Amino acid sequence: MADKESSSPASLPRHVAMIMDGNGRWARRRFLPRFAGHKAGLETVRAMVRACLEKGIGTLTLFAFSSENWRRPPEEVGLLMNLFLTALECEVAKLNEYGVQLRVIGDRSAFSEELQARIAAAEALTAQNHALVLVIAANYGGRWDVSQAARKLAAAVQAGTLDPAAITSERLAAELSLADLPEPDLFIRTGGEQRISNFLLWQLAYTELYFTPILWPDFDAAAFAEALASFATRQRRFGRTGEQVEQASGA
Repeated sequence: MADKESSSPASLPRHVAMIMDGNGRWARRRFLPRFAGHKAGLETVRAMVRACLEKGIGTLTLFAFSSENWRRPPEEVGLLMNLFLTALECEVAKLNEYGVQLRVIGDRSAFSEELQARIAAAEALTAQNHALVLVIAANYGGRWDVSQAARKLAAAVQAGTLDPAAITSERLAAELSLADLPEPDLFIRTGGEQRISNFLLWQLAYTELYFTPILWPDFDAAAFAEALASFATRQRRFGRTGEQVEQASGA
């Protein structure tokens, strides 16, 4: 029954957000350097993009590099930046071929000029695609997102173009990353940890959370299907009672 529900368009999330955790542990269990896990995780990214395209899920957001990840050993950070560059070089043409629109959210100022230019070129190339919006959160943090939105509103108030009394939650949300996209319906974190880790803090307010011990490089289409099946069983109330939701759906 769960499989049938999960394949129904009405029971599918419009937007899936994922924390791709477990690359380092995957590599360590195989007596490989941590970076081998990050490279293996790229294949899982490809698999998730394919799965979302096949199922008609509109948006996939992946937490690739948090603002806190700069604390990792410099060698690993450098390898991750090079992997990001290589992935953009090798994958963007294929994403464009399949109608995927690529967006990168986060503070790009810390990236090299080469990486910033590569990101901008990839976004420009795919900007008119609509089969899937693939969002990569890089040097991103949920607190950064809220604070940068607040700074924009403060600047508008200072300039005299915005009345402080007009600042509502909706007005602030309009300045956040992903403001033009539906908020995530389903959040998935691999690797066994059960926390949000400063990812899309505002946007996840009513998101269904799904945690799995599967390490990211091992998270395949079948594991994704299980997460979608779990989502299909959830009753999303948004402050209403279960009876109200059932009446609205005609159940």
